[in-house]
Amino acid sequence: MSATLLRIHPDNPPLNRIQQAVEVIRKGGVIIYPTDTVYGIGCDIHNAKAVEKVCRIKGLNPDKANLSFICHDLSHISDYAHGITTPIYKVLKRALPGPFTFLFEASAKAPRQGGRQRKTVGIRIPDNPIVLQLVRELGNPIMSTSVREDENTLDEYVTDPDLIYEKYRSMVDLVIDGGFGNNVPSTIIDCTNDDFELIRQGAGDIEQYL
Repeated sequence: MSATLLRIHPDNPPLNRIQQAVEVIRKGGVIIYPTDTVYGIGCDIHNAKAVEKVCRIKGLNPDKANLSFICHDLSHISDYAHGITTPIYKVLKRALPGPFTFLFEASAKAPRQGGRQRKTVGIRIPDNPIVLQLVRELGNPIMSTSVREDENTLDEYVTDPDLIYEKYRSMVDLVIDGGFGNNVPSTIIDCTNDDFELIRQGAGDIEQYL
């Protein structure tokens, strides 16, 4: 069965198309969607089978996969993460939405991954109207990873949604075409030690928000 290709205007996403994508997620589907950096593969964070499918697509072990949570604003973050002090919160408020993934200690509410309680969570609030509206309509975060063969190689991300669709149409349920993506991933910042430790330099510069 082939995935649906759903074209959505990147600046003014029509609600009916967003709801079409939300329905796919609610039914346990896996979708590909644009962010402010690279295209992502994701599903409902509460659907363990869908999360395992995302891991299979990327060739990841569900017990060890570092998947991020995409939220639509800061209100969800305290549900899933511990240790967000006032100084850290102020930086998040300045930097988000933006091209960052912030790592925190996972709270007990954070969904288990591969049957195990996770230790950390990566939080993303991308500056992209399509995915923000998608998560808002869904009512909870999306479990997400980037569209890329191997996180450890320097091969470029696929940025053309038509090429992404051709490659993944038999593996996912829906591909959102929100225009060309970027090929630079998010900047990863570790906040687990009440500090901002740079793990991976990507599209965002955290220094300007500290």
